[in-house]
Amino acid sequence: MLVGTEKYHALVATIRNLALVAVLGMSGTGAAMANSTSFVRSLWPEAAARGVSRSAFDAAFANYRFLPKVMELTRKQPEFTSTVADYLNKRVTDSQARKGRAMRSEWSQTLAGAAQRYGVQPEIVLAIWGMETNYGGFMGGNNTIHALASLTEGGYRASYFKGELLTALRIISDGNITPNNMVGSWAGAMGHTQFMPSSYMRYAVDYNGDGRKDIWKSVPDALGSTANYLKSFGWQYGETWGYEVRLPSGFDFDRARGMGKVSIATWENMGIQRVSGRPFPRPSDITRLYMPAGATGPVFLLTPNFDVIKRYNNSDSYALAVGHLADRIIGGGDFATPWPAGNYGLGASQRVELQQRLNKAGYSVGAADGVIGPKTRAAVIAYQKRHGLPADGYVSGLLLNALKR
Repeated sequence: MLVGTEKYHALVATIRNLALVAVLGMSGTGAAMANSTSFVRSLWPEAAARGVSRSAFDAAFANYRFLPKVMELTRKQPEFTSTVADYLNKRVTDSQARKGRAMRSEWSQTLAGAAQRYGVQPEIVLAIWGMETNYGGFMGGNNTIHALASLTEGGYRASYFKGELLTALRIISDGNITPNNMVGSWAGAMGHTQFMPSSYMRYAVDYNGDGRKDIWKSVPDALGSTANYLKSFGWQYGETWGYEVRLPSGFDFDRARGMGKVSIATWENMGIQRVSGRPFPRPSDITRLYMPAGATGPVFLLTPNFDVIKRYNNSDSYALAVGHLADRIIGGGDFATPWPAGNYGLGASQRVELQQRLNKAGYSVGAADGVIGPKTRAAVIAYQKRHGLPADGYVSGLLLNALKR
């Protein structure tokens, strides 16, 4: 009987504890809901000042709850250790090029019209579409208002994302899209070609003339808007993004490092030629030298159009992928020069190790902090010259492997 009584009291205690946990959980949820309610209420005066209607505001925040998963994604952006070759190989494939050619055929009238109106080649628009959402295959599954609100409420780059949130509310209020249909990435990029709300307001167009700028469901609006975006940043029609080139034996890397952007004729005088053997169409064009894998991998002269692509995503790797995919869509092949075999990107600890090994070998980089700055580059160049290697200053896994031997 005593044992039964003890079990009874233990059971009662367990039930009480579970009830307390439930109450505390409900209390925490209630506090979070109260905070979100207060956050939304605080936004209304600014939204109203931007011309957002009350009905649109309320509809946009219906059932809003702070999204912890969005904040988790801000903390789960891994250190980038891939090479440019890795980046391209994942994104510019035969399958992507074939799909791009199919889309070029399907949307030929729209693309031709956009090219005439905005002066941007169809293949470039298609390549951005392919890179951003796999030609509309996946545009993100997040409610844009709720994602941007969570980023703002959570304090992640709050000023920037608050501005994007208020702009997104105005887009809804103007009748361009309903709140439930405004979907995109966790960071607020929307539609077929992933415009942020501020870019939408500046560059989106009603290409099909139905009275709405619908980059979510209207392919013509999305493609026309992308072409307009590129035009607005100075895209030069009929000109390429760049040329794959070949460096001559004994190329003067020291001189090239300080040249920046100069005419193609200047590069030709240093012995640079197109890998195709054909002449450059306009020797007066201003270009810069780009060696994403050092002197032993593909090398390029980049035109101003390359920098226009970077206005979409400020990454050389991204712009190179867009340009290469565009070339593949219109029938081009892979790069003439292969990527260095066995190369790999360096994580923070590997960069520190590389600096330590350079210091040990007598090539001073100063403190081994994992930051590849001017001292480390100079040490790498000195090492390359001493060992009869192209003195391109390129830091890579292959270099670390060489230092280990």
